[in-house]
Amino acid sequence: MNTKPEIESTEWKNKFCGKLVQILSEEGVISSQDELIAYECDALTAYSIKPIFVVLPRSTKQVSEVIKLCNKENIPFVPRGAGTGLSGGALPTEEGIVITLARMNHILEIDIPNQRVVVEPGVVNLWVSDAINRNDYYYAPDPSSQSVCTIGGNVAENSGGVHCIKYGVTTNHILSLEVVLPDGEIVEFGGKTLDHPGYDLVGLFVGSEGLLGIVTKVTLRIIRKPEEIKTFLASFDRIEDAGASVSGITAKGIIPAGMEIMDYLCIQSVNKAVQAGYPENAKAILLVELDGPIDEIEAQMPLVMEVFNENRAKEIRIAKDTEERDLFWKGRKSAFAAMGRVSPDYYVQDGVIPRSKLAEVLGEIKNLSKKYGLRVANVFHAGDGNLHPLILYDSSKEEEAEKTEELAVDILKVCVDVGGSITGEHGVGYDKKKFISLMFDEKDLDTMNLIRCTFDPQGLCNPGKLFPTPRTCVEQGRKSYRVHPVEKAGLGEMY
Repeated sequence: MNTKPEIESTEWKNKFCGKLVQILSEEGVISSQDELIAYECDALTAYSIKPIFVVLPRSTKQVSEVIKLCNKENIPFVPRGAGTGLSGGALPTEEGIVITLARMNHILEIDIPNQRVVVEPGVVNLWVSDAINRNDYYYAPDPSSQSVCTIGGNVAENSGGVHCIKYGVTTNHILSLEVVLPDGEIVEFGGKTLDHPGYDLVGLFVGSEGLLGIVTKVTLRIIRKPEEIKTFLASFDRIEDAGASVSGITAKGIIPAGMEIMDYLCIQSVNKAVQAGYPENAKAILLVELDGPIDEIEAQMPLVMEVFNENRAKEIRIAKDTEERDLFWKGRKSAFAAMGRVSPDYYVQDGVIPRSKLAEVLGEIKNLSKKYGLRVANVFHAGDGNLHPLILYDSSKEEEAEKTEELAVDILKVCVDVGGSITGEHGVGYDKKKFISLMFDEKDLDTMNLIRCTFDPQGLCNPGKLFPTPRTCVEQGRKSYRVHPVEKAGLGEMY
């Protein structure tokens, strides 16, 4: 293995920067200490590391050449999309560079007859639907950050969204990937057919959190807009009744396009932030969207109303037009950003539970909130049991920051104990790797790590993420492992 260079050496940095400029030109390399600050974390700002350089390639070839150079110099690299991730998945390492795909942002092909769109990874999620809107098609996965998050980041995290209960998450809509492997080789996985022969390497890469390579081209599956859409907003005096309505609707054999719950704290903050018009005195609201053939929707609507009434809904609204429907969803998708109205800081979790355990887990979260003396705002994709409890705290108070992390761990333990998961769509990244042993034993982790090491025996591709560290890669008698600088500083200990 190459010896790690003396990265603190100004002479070495200048030489390495010069090599990057030869590949990318001066405008494709960021070296200014002030400009590097913008890349020192993703949307999880609790951890920050300034990289030595940031590069902005415009082509797959440039990505490949940069990675080959990193291999030659033994420099780790971190892929980055729009930086909207919430698990520290794009957290740099102070020993390495960040490769951001923001300039690879072209829609390369629109094939309406075959329901395919080919894009570069820097294409913003919403741009895809906007580009095919006039053809009555759209791209179904819609994370709350869809107006800014990119397809490459969605692939890395296997992002979901408010409509994933019916239409699935990112992996259900990806047909092929062009990938630059950690040694710089360019490969293609999958194809334009729905059932490509061979191993499902597309499925392996979607959700791999940037540990197996960098995606440079994506073939998406698009779907036709539904004939009819009806969106309900029901308010309740108890969040448990909203949760029971979720189970009641699915028990009727109905699969809504989306079901979302927000509690009192979220309602108050969202109304102030975006004037969503949610009922001010409600303890919880439930958004339910039905879509499909007109006859099917007309048959389902009275059943949904029946469930609402059985669970003591105080008020039931049905969006009268597209404008009101968009306002309903704007409120939901603004929930995270709106928390600044009620708290100086918040920490968002991303646990998953069976729908049947919704009321039980909400009760446990309420008890934990009282135990730690911290408010918890609840907003979640109720249809697939993906919770997003937001723990509200003041980071200027050291004891609150510590209690917040303890509360977050206890919430994830509750999720796992009832048969759920530590993450649904935000990924494990850097933040949750210390929790992954709640779900997997050492044999499980070793098996997963073997896959990572097969693709990246040097340990250069997004090191320090997903797995508790250090974990070793063994190839031909050589061992490689990297400990993330945050852990060196004692800030990321395993539980």
